[in-house]
Amino acid sequence: MTFPVSGVETPFWLPPLVAFVVSFFSSMGGISGAVLLLPFQMSVLGFTGPAVSATNLVFNIIAIPSGIYRYARERRMIRSLTWVVVGGTVPGVMVGQLVRFTWLPDPRLFKAFVGCVLLYIGGRMVLETLKRDDGTAREAGPSDWTVKCIECSLRRLVFEFQGRRYESQTRFIFLLSLVVGLVGGVYGIGGGAILAPFFVAHLGLPVHTIAGATLMGTFITSVVGVTFSHAVAPFYRGKGMGVAPDWFLGVLFGVGGMLGIYLGARTQRYVPAKWLKGMLAVILTVVALNYLWGYLASLR
Repeated sequence: MTFPVSGVETPFWLPPLVAFVVSFFSSMGGISGAVLLLPFQMSVLGFTGPAVSATNLVFNIIAIPSGIYRYARERRMIRSLTWVVVGGTVPGVMVGQLVRFTWLPDPRLFKAFVGCVLLYIGGRMVLETLKRDDGTAREAGPSDWTVKCIECSLRRLVFEFQGRRYESQTRFIFLLSLVVGLVGGVYGIGGGAILAPFFVAHLGLPVHTIAGATLMGTFITSVVGVTFSHAVAPFYRGKGMGVAPDWFLGVLFGVGGMLGIYLGARTQRYVPAKWLKGMLAVILTVVALNYLWGYLASLR
């Protein structure tokens, strides 16, 4: 079938199937799957216009709530961390979309940007996966999966998980979220795919605790991003540039992602974090190198 807004021609069943497979695995690490769906839309479906970013955010809006529900039900949502992330990423994602619409409309430049972002994320995950186990990890019982918040202030966030205490600086998380929101607005991913590796690799937070917070942050910033793209669409329409999302295509991706994220969130506790990070590291790095090679080849 043909999607009139994006011009994509694809079987009706393909978008939800791809979204289901991608989001099932990626959601275990706190990533909605949008970071991998964007390359699929650009390289496989041929959707390379600026509207692809907003369409990717529609996927987040439809798919993520099922995962948030699951993590909240299991009491693994760190609400204080969530709201600090949202406070930084919301303004950042709006600025990022303006950058995408104004300075990165060329698909070649956008693919180079995407490649750099993915290569950094994949590299961080590779380094984290190669780290040796310090021996502090242990098998968790049913009661050990609850996250207990100790302190939430403008200075620091402190919580307990599986008998260990974790602490991070509130201001650092806010500034990081602001920068990530800007990059996520350009890329159309909401920012969770960048924040999750940072939280795990730089702050030392366990992947089983940050997934709910990063998914919630991605969901809210995606709502803001789609609303903003519709608001500025009339200003770019006169330039012959479509920036509003392809809702039908985005919803199809979202339906598959909704089921994938829910099952991924439910399965996460049974999968070792090292396996999850290793799998995502390989996928992201391969996609990044493919985009950067394609950009360099186009310069010849």
